[in-house]
Order: sequence, then C-alpha cells, then structure tokens
Amino acid sequence: MKGRSILLRAALPAVFVLLPVAFAQNNPAIAQATYKVEDGSKVDPNTLLGWRTWRALDCERCHGAQQQGLVGPSLVDAFKTLDKNEFHRTVFGGRVDKGMPDFSSSQMMQKNWENLYAYLKGRSDGQIKPGDLQAIDAK
Repeated sequence: MKGRSILLRAALPAVFVLLPVAFAQNNPAIAQATYKVEDGSKVDPNTLLGWRTWRALDCERCHGAQQQGLVGPSLVDAFKTLDKNEFHRTVFGGRVDKGMPDFSSSQMMQKNWENLYAYLKGRSDGQIKPGDLQAIDAK
C-alpha cells in the first residue's frame, strides 16, 4: 500500500503538468484570440477581415462605433471575460429577448466569426485603437 502511494505521488506532478496543456489545446474557449497589431491601427489580414465583418454587418448600430455600447452592451467590457464559445453561441443563436439578432444565416459571419472575435478581443485588450484599420503591410 505504501509503495502505491509513493508511485501515485510521483505520477501526479506529470499529470498536472500535461493536463492543462492538453485541455487548452482541445478547448477553444481556453485558446487565446490571435491577432497582430502595429501602431494600434495596422493589423494582420484575418483581424482586418474581422473588422470588415463588423462594418459590413453594421454591428455598431447597437454596440457603438467604438464598441462602447449603445442599446447593446459594451463589447470592450464584455470581451474581458467573454470566451470564443460564448461569442459563437451569441452570434449564431442571438439573444432575441435582448435585441441581439441571430447571424447564423450570414455567410460573412460563418466565414469570419473567429476573425471578428479576434478584432473585438484586440479592442477589449486595448491593443487595437478605434477607427479605421489597415493591413500591417499597407504603405
């Protein structure tokens, strides 16, 4: 019995080291939003697509031009805790009782929801400034 206890204790640190890594890799809610930004307004191509999705779907009519909130909540504040899974559920199911439409029929949203998430996360993190964006490699 004592030998098993020692073996278990020896194995536990390895399990605890490996478990969080495997869990994060298999759980998109844990994965970080990936965006690259320079000078606050130059972003990587995917994040630029996210911003263009924001503009094309006119999200600012409810969430404000700077994502500060109007009739809809501030996304700058919400993205401090909102994970990718909850964002996906919200844009593809809506919150009709609160006025948030369901965007599941939008081809643009289907193709770019992760890019939109990255853009909004960058805004919430304070790395992307409000206003027009351009590609990092743009002159």
